[in-house]
Amino acid sequence: MSVMGNLYVWLDKRVKYTDDEVSEVLGLAIDPDLQTSSRYELCRRVENEFKLDKEAFWTLQSTQKIRFAVQSVRNMKGPSKFEMGY
Repeated sequence: MSVMGNLYVWLDKRVKYTDDEVSEVLGLAIDPDLQTSSRYELCRRVENEFKLDKEAFWTLQSTQKIRFAVQSVRNMKGPSKFEMGY
């Protein structure tokens, strides 16, 4: 899995994304500084925001990154009113 991840990173460095691909993701407007950030720079921002060790997020496999993001959002949102019995 890590070989494929390394290959993906190598390929991703060579891809030129269009403005449409970086300016909005699933209806969420992306700030200009994030539009021009590399994959590594974006991972470093996640590490800084969540106070993770350097390269801790960067070295995760893609599915682990998604799982971390989903769980983090869930933790930030807290339980819904329905889940709390309202």
